[in-house]
Amino acid sequence: MVDRVKVGDRVSDFSLKDQEGEYFQLSKCKGQKVLLSFHPLAWTPVCADQMKSLEANKSTLDALNTIAVGISVDSVPCKKAWASNLGLVNTRILADFWPHGGISQLYGIFRDKDGFSERANILVDEGGSISFVKVYEVRTLPDIHEVIDFLRAS
Repeated sequence: MVDRVKVGDRVSDFSLKDQEGEYFQLSKCKGQKVLLSFHPLAWTPVCADQMKSLEANKSTLDALNTIAVGISVDSVPCKKAWASNLGLVNTRILADFWPHGGISQLYGIFRDKDGFSERANILVDEGGSISFVKVYEVRTLPDIHEVIDFLRAS
């Protein structure tokens, strides 16, 4: 297993499809911060609340020059149905489907025994380095205000 990313690491670029089948490429976000909000699986209550918190705080994140995306191992069609069910209209949720969990593996947060990622928030700064990493217990909802407070202080 790859070592988990840490603050100060340069990130590897990646491209994943979102729930609409459109590609999101990390390197195209230069000049903006990017919150990579990893969640284990769609259609689970804590993951739903995690993605809804990104949607609910989009204007605050925008004001802080930050793009927030959700990422899990689910497929694009699954992500599309789930985003619709949750009422997500402004938040992109990315399918780390194939190679299975490839990006979560690249970032060192793939749970081999479970086949999905850790629940984690990873913040990439404008220059492409990691400025914040927090891994949560799988059943714990990440506190989006923790990230917002960090962004405001930095």
